Amino acid sequence: MASKAEVGAVRDFSADHRWLSINTATLRKQQGAEVPLDRIIDQCAAHGIGAISPWRDQVAAVGLGRVAKQLKAHGIGLSGYCRGGFFPAPDLSGLRAALDDNRRAIDEAKTLDAPCLVLVVGALPGALEGKAAYKNLARARAEVHDGIAESLRYAREVGMPLAIEPLHPMQAADRACINTLEQALDLCDELDPQRTGALGVAVDVYHVWWDPKLKQQIARAGRDRLLAYHVCDWLTPTRDLLSDRGMMGDGIVELRKIRAWMEGAGFDGFSEVEIFSQLDWWQRPGEETLATCIERHRSCV
Repeated sequence: MASKAEVGAVRDFSADHRWLSINTATLRKQQGAEVPLDRIIDQCAAHGIGAISPWRDQVAAVGLGRVAKQLKAHGIGLSGYCRGGFFPAPDLSGLRAALDDNRRAIDEAKTLDAPCLVLVVGALPGALEGKAAYKNLARARAEVHDGIAESLRYAREVGMPLAIEPLHPMQAADRACINTLEQALDLCDELDPQRTGALGVAVDVYHVWWDPKLKQQIARAGRDRLLAYHVCDWLTPTRDLLSDRGMMGDGIVELRKIRAWMEGAGFDGFSEVEIFSQLDWWQRPGEETLATCIERHRSCV
């Protein structure tokens, strides 16, 4: 366990959960069944949750306008919007389709008054389906660079910050070819050298906890690049690398130390709980999951 000196000063979350946000993937399934976003929002409101980060498919299933009205009625804000990205494609028409889809995502995020659109940038096109169109990871990274550059132009026009989320190297082939915070920040520095706030990063502990440069890169990012912070835990053993995330405190991530690094660099936003848990939390009632998120936010995050 980290010492107090290693952790440093952090905000005190022990008395309330005003800085807790729920990524709605955490409650997507309850007792093994899919749950619609409007019900998830009502559950969060009943537990005094002040912010969520919804997924585009969940919003589309309920209706963008309806979701916006429901959030306003409950006084719930957003900590982010999931997600844009997936820029690489095998041909020009695919590249253009990705840009068009990201433009729609930016518009949706703006309608919901999100503080940022989170980008899961993509990797080898077709790899998720087991049929990669090509194997050139450098090409995929170049297409990600160009896709973000083009999307950033429109995002600036409408005032929607973009947050690049580096994913664990285990997902370099299929979901994201940006795998370290350093890589993400290199893109930010190239595409937004003036640090305008239009481009930054989403730091998800599940994906970056292992990085020996994490403290250094969080400090490099600073307040204007740290747009979102996602928390959960890494279980040992992990039964499924995608959907066996742990509840905070159940794994080996030094959560309080990483939050101290974030806050030391100027971050003062929400800790957003994002748990994909096919074998555990998605099998439980949503009320139990939410109550546990609140308790662990106070005691572990």
